[in-house]
Amino acid sequence: MPPSAKPLRVLVLCTHNSARSQIAEAWFRYLGGARIEVESAGTEVTQVNPLAAQVMAEVGIDLSAHTSKYLARFLDQRWDYVITVCSQAAEACPVFPGATHREHWDFADPSRVAGSKEERLQVFRQTRDKMRERVLQFLQECSIALNSVS
Repeated sequence: MPPSAKPLRVLVLCTHNSARSQIAEAWFRYLGGARIEVESAGTEVTQVNPLAAQVMAEVGIDLSAHTSKYLARFLDQRWDYVITVCSQAAEACPVFPGATHREHWDFADPSRVAGSKEERLQVFRQTRDKMRERVLQFLQECSIALNSVS
């Protein structure tokens, strides 16, 4: 990135900031590198879902330093994009005065799936992989050169 180019600022929101938005934030950082400044937050906060951390670790991305954050701390900041990744967050999302664009990506909540741990992990893996593809598509649409996409 040229020294004068500013990174694209992206805020990803979901209800609890525990799975979908955490996975999206991690993919933005991994794939976009220095060309992206990304944060994630929730309309409510809990903790990062251990299954989200586990499936991201499977692809070499460490979520151990991630924490669940409440969206109010980001309201007064400038964002190029505010992206909601669940319908509930899209409905509850306040107006971000500093946001240039707002997008909604509808992802089902993997933490709501019942079943064995392996069945639940499979749903988290599907969410991880679909989110990676959506982040890649977004970065390509924004003409952002990508880090490794293999």
